[in-house]
Amino acid sequence: MTPGQPRGGTELGRFLRARRARISPVEAGLTVGPGPRRTPGLRREELAGLAGISVDYCTRLERGKETRPSASAVDALARALRLGEDEHEHLRGLAVLASRAAPEPPAAPSRTVRPGVRLLLESLRPHPAHIVGRTGDLLAWNPGGLRLLTGIEEWPTRQRNLARHLFLHPAARTLFPDWDHQVRDCVARLRALAGTDPDAPDLARLAGELLLKSPEFAPLWEGYDIQAPPHGRKTFRHSEVGDLTLGHQCMEVEGTPGHRLITYYAEPGTPDHDALVLLDLLGSQPTSHASNPRSQDEPTSSGP
Repeated sequence: MTPGQPRGGTELGRFLRARRARISPVEAGLTVGPGPRRTPGLRREELAGLAGISVDYCTRLERGKETRPSASAVDALARALRLGEDEHEHLRGLAVLASRAAPEPPAAPSRTVRPGVRLLLESLRPHPAHIVGRTGDLLAWNPGGLRLLTGIEEWPTRQRNLARHLFLHPAARTLFPDWDHQVRDCVARLRALAGTDPDAPDLARLAGELLLKSPEFAPLWEGYDIQAPPHGRKTFRHSEVGDLTLGHQCMEVEGTPGHRLITYYAEPGTPDHDALVLLDLLGSQPTSHASNPRSQDEPTSSGP
């Protein structure tokens, strides 16, 4: 078992247990009798009844003993747990994954960023932009793309990671007025990766580190939320350029092992755009540590 992996069973079983614990009998349409309940959420027999499957079958699914669930059983469980569309699709993916033989742990993906992608980052200035790996490792950036994340330039290059910054750098709680929302979204993305690639060594290292160092990470990780890639707008309370609200877009970089381009933007002529011009200028100063280092393929540092 890896440091980032909860005990027992499969990702399918862990997801079912987490979701069963989060839905109340009333939400599921059941009548609750008097007296205290020792089990948070639905009891296993209640879930089995709602889904029209046996308690034994439900138990084997949750414990990882049943590795070939039928499509009808998966859909029935999704209905009983009141899963949304994204969560239902995630459950189907976990069921497929559970039916496969356990592969050898894969190697950590390459951190190399192509020269053309680096050129694209420069062309986006003064809009902040960076390239991140599948677990949020910061692989390349333009000046504003590093300077926007207050304090992250203080860390060694291979230690820079979006999740690590959110949970472990004290500046992040000031930078993001909606810090609680940001960390939930961050963990949801990591959880989605755990469902599709549970043996990923880079994810195991990062999740293990955050479980040890951040008291806020563990309950979010065990809650097993998943979500689609984010977009829209984000608000920052930046120590150098003040408050700003920026458009936010995330795009997959074709031909890479899960690299994403994340960029922030504002309309020219607005105060937010003026703040980005200043941020780009500050990030370009030689003393800002914002230069773009060469990518390497060594394992990621374990963090501060």
